[in-house]
Amino acid sequence: MTKALTILIWLAVSVVMFAIISLPVSLQVHLVTAAVLILAMAVIKILKLDGNWRLLLLTFGTVIVLRYAFWRTTSTLPPLDQWGDFIPGVILYLAEMYCIMMLFLSVFVVIKPMPSRPSMKLAKDDAVPTVDVFVPTYNEDYDLLAGTLAAAKAMDYPSDRFTVWLLDDGGTDAKRNNADPDVAAAAHERYEQLRRLCEELDCRYLTRAENDHAKAGNLNNGLAHSSGDLIAVFDADHAPARDFLQETVPYFARDDRLFLVQTPHFFLNPDPLERNLRTFEVMPSENEMFYGVIQRGLDRWNASFFCGSAALLSREALEVTGGFAGRSITEDCETALELHSRGWNSIYVDKPLIAGLQPATFSSFIGQRTRWAQGMMQIMLFSFPLFKRGLKIPQRLSYMSSILFWLFPLPRMIFLFAPFCYLFFDLQIFTASGEEFAAYTLTYVLVNLVMQNSLFGRWRWPWISELYEYIQSVHLLGALLSVVRNPTKPTFKVTAKDESVDKSRLSELSRPFYLIFLLLIIALGMTIYKIGAEPYRAEVTMVVGGWNILNLILAGCALGVVSERREFRTGRRIEVERRCEMRDADGNWVKGTIINVSSGGLAVRLPNGSAGLGRGAPSAIRFNTLTPVDSNELKLFVRSTISEGKGAILGARYMPERGQDYRLIADLLYANSSTWQLRQRSRQINIGVVRGTLQFLAMALYQTGRGLGYLLRFGSTSSSGAAND
Repeated sequence: MTKALTILIWLAVSVVMFAIISLPVSLQVHLVTAAVLILAMAVIKILKLDGNWRLLLLTFGTVIVLRYAFWRTTSTLPPLDQWGDFIPGVILYLAEMYCIMMLFLSVFVVIKPMPSRPSMKLAKDDAVPTVDVFVPTYNEDYDLLAGTLAAAKAMDYPSDRFTVWLLDDGGTDAKRNNADPDVAAAAHERYEQLRRLCEELDCRYLTRAENDHAKAGNLNNGLAHSSGDLIAVFDADHAPARDFLQETVPYFARDDRLFLVQTPHFFLNPDPLERNLRTFEVMPSENEMFYGVIQRGLDRWNASFFCGSAALLSREALEVTGGFAGRSITEDCETALELHSRGWNSIYVDKPLIAGLQPATFSSFIGQRTRWAQGMMQIMLFSFPLFKRGLKIPQRLSYMSSILFWLFPLPRMIFLFAPFCYLFFDLQIFTASGEEFAAYTLTYVLVNLVMQNSLFGRWRWPWISELYEYIQSVHLLGALLSVVRNPTKPTFKVTAKDESVDKSRLSELSRPFYLIFLLLIIALGMTIYKIGAEPYRAEVTMVVGGWNILNLILAGCALGVVSERREFRTGRRIEVERRCEMRDADGNWVKGTIINVSSGGLAVRLPNGSAGLGRGAPSAIRFNTLTPVDSNELKLFVRSTISEGKGAILGARYMPERGQDYRLIADLLYANSSTWQLRQRSRQINIGVVRGTLQFLAMALYQTGRGLGYLLRFGSTSSSGAAND
């Protein structure tokens, strides 16, 4: 098919589509047509039809969404001469058009995501490029770094062909010579500890004079002191599996213009929403939608981008751009954008090959997302992808989708407060009758839900995206506006990891959420008052009041998110089954089975009782390792003993003393990536729109009550308080 013919076909399709969406029909005809299309979409979804049927579902949905957009544009805006209504009305209209634009951009990106690539291994005759493994760090603690370095050093790759580097920005010359003696002493102690650790683990330690340009500068310093053909990057809390290099290196031999092989970020612990709402074990994690389908969609258009960690990059490509980009605080996406614009290619491998930690507290979570949002805004202002020279059209649209997404706090806040315009100020910002609202708006909302569920159902349940956007928007809106005022002002701030919440409490960022919830309650009362006082406008008031109730449900559920549950453990247990021997109180070795492991300890099943190992007893364990080690004996401290028939299950904490011990812990926890895949897939279930909506309503009701309960218990101090819920 020639290019001219393709353009003609698309023009014809566009003309036909415009004719359909602009066709003047009665309200009843539109409602019936929309109902028929929604029914057809439901049938396709229920029967789980794929391929062209999926495209048909999206086409039906597109027709309804575009008819809604046409109706909103031509029939619902307030008159221009009534500026008090017109200005907020246009603001609301633009927020809705942004959402429709983002819906279609996401449809474009994931319309046909790349299938998961098969596992690859280096063949005997394949070239074995040299690899420098960078682990940048700033203030992460010793145990966390030791685990990551040990896991990186244990990767299945010829030992003389890769070097692990700890790039330490916490022990720079400037910090060790700081005028404050306490700061200087802490930096010097860190410097010496990490140097010894690297010697024990056979890694290279590297610091620099000052930590200029944050993470990007740290990585570029690593580039300047190394010479490997490829660069693997792992965040300090991202420990790789043994097969990371085996699964990623072979791609570079197949494409000499390849600059990136990106893999997903898999997390051992829940984020604050998952932890406080207790959804981590049953619901797909938030990041799984991005890594499970969006990155595969971007990969289809050669637009999968660097995510800062769990990636392998070409030194040759990085030298073209002078190393990692550092103009924005999201150096990863900026680097990928620059290299894509210069004709380099990327690949996404949809297999979890690292295990990391997420922020545990709500404040750290917001700090991380603030950096992401501000960095993406900087990229939009500095390197607007739509007009970036060198990018192909699909790449331009893909990058615009990824970057414009982070504008969501603005429309989210507009949707939150728009009902107040009518309820408190009697402004008519949306001119429509109740029948028109039902025929157009409700069908649009329903179709939007069905389309989103069709695209992302396995990776994101209904209304969860709205909840995530709301809890971030309250604090991100000001951060985004600050970038617009001064694009160079934001600075890179390291996200706190390896945290624990040892007491139930209200987050220090919770106050705005309770204030908003109160305002929405007042608006609900105003709705009831206006229905009684103005019965002739009851139809419009009920529509606006229903909108306010939806906001109230989201806001109530958010109260549960900012009500921090008590939880000591930073990592969740991962089920395993490995034969072992455990030393009893008399020094004898008793055969048992390791049944689960975490970053802090493990559980062992002993078939013949606890062998005299009670709580508080020192012990040791040995097992067959997947990687060569000098000794396979690891010291433990028994924390709990639970009887099980004739046997017992012992819970124990690791007691590492040397680098060798961290190799053993890494072998238990990080060596086998297949356990992460199984855990991920067990949560990726599409529960559908109806069930998902009902489940969200039930969760929101419970979390509203829990959040109000926390306010009564901890609201006077907004600080720590003991509780065991």
